[in-house]
Amino acid sequence: MTSSTHSSDSASASASASDAACCAEFARVSRRGLIGGALAMAGAATAIGSAVVTASPARAASADAVLVVLSLRGAADGLSLVVPHGDPVYYAARPRIAVPAGSLLAKDAMFGLHPNLAPLVPLWRSGRLAAVHATGLPAPNRSHFAAMEEVEDANPGSAARQGWLNRLISTDTRRSPLQAVALGGGVVPTSLYGAEPVMSTGSVKAVSIPGDDQWDTTGGRVRSLHTMWDRDTGPLGRAVGSAFAAVDAFGPARATPDRSAAYPGSDLGTSLAEVARVIRGDVGVEVLTVDQGDWDMHSDLGTLEWGRMRRNVGDLAASIAAFFADLGPLASKVTLVTISEFGRRVVENDSNGLDHGYGNVMLLAGAGVKGGRYYGTWPGLADTLDADLLVTTDYRSVLAEVVASRFRASTAKVFPGFRPEAVGVMTSL
Repeated sequence: MTSSTHSSDSASASASASDAACCAEFARVSRRGLIGGALAMAGAATAIGSAVVTASPARAASADAVLVVLSLRGAADGLSLVVPHGDPVYYAARPRIAVPAGSLLAKDAMFGLHPNLAPLVPLWRSGRLAAVHATGLPAPNRSHFAAMEEVEDANPGSAARQGWLNRLISTDTRRSPLQAVALGGGVVPTSLYGAEPVMSTGSVKAVSIPGDDQWDTTGGRVRSLHTMWDRDTGPLGRAVGSAFAAVDAFGPARATPDRSAAYPGSDLGTSLAEVARVIRGDVGVEVLTVDQGDWDMHSDLGTLEWGRMRRNVGDLAASIAAFFADLGPLASKVTLVTISEFGRRVVENDSNGLDHGYGNVMLLAGAGVKGGRYYGTWPGLADTLDADLLVTTDYRSVLAEVVASRFRASTAKVFPGFRPEAVGVMTSL
């Protein structure tokens, strides 16, 4: 598939009036809102400080390839991130909030990048950043919660509680104790949920045994925990034992320097600084997840001069740019991909925002990416009340190329029952 066109969102006052009801749902299921339920969601997870671990043997083996999945929570507007300036419907449908064609970056005949993505232009020009437009679920789903579950499970119709990233790490023959880590909160996302060992933590520093601190000068607290749990062969005893092993294996990451001062001070910048620290620590992690929230812009999406979009886009770009700069030579083994639960309508609403839509854009950066161009089949936009950007590339086809090229994993196992179509955005190892 080659570069093409994109779609938009719908404008209606009645839709705007339903914002509170519609996005009370998103507030309830936002990452911060879920942190209080972390242990319940993580199943048999064990808390370690503010970290959550679901298993772990002893020693780490270096990862040859690392995947960072960045979720844009709240349904980002892909038509603002990668603007289809060559489709005249885009400007007709968004008379107030369209991004002017003259301000776009890395333009081709159809697409251009939002100007606040400027920090990523060097990645684009060096062939390490690409975009795939008109991606998404095989059928529309405008519920934040249900769409997140569907995207991250990536196995329609299955009752199995195992996300696609958990299935991916199950194909790894290294059997590293620390194959996957969710950074930025205490919740194991659906994509990582499953039988394979994973960790969720707010920071590298938080991965510790409670009580193992400067005030326990004799190590008595940790010895007490071992006395209590080492001989317990039940599920909780095994979980505590795996928690001790995970903390030990995570030691090299804790020893790496904190470079967060070089990142934006946002939640995303802070989390990506921690992701880079884990990668630099070389503790065997091959999959990391991180979130950026506040993309649910029913109102005040705004323009280049004001509004929520310009702030979020600027934070996204600056954080990713700082991340790859921080990695240095290690960037040669790291691939980052962005994903959002759905896109937004083509037509703007009466609140200078956009309501829930369908198709979206995915950004890919780093190792193996055939960058500097736009991918996907453009379906064209419609300037009607309920117009959506249609999906012409199933999001799993994009992820399948990453899985196959970077990990040489079976896409049939990671995405059961799915036959990927060629996108062409990734090279082979």
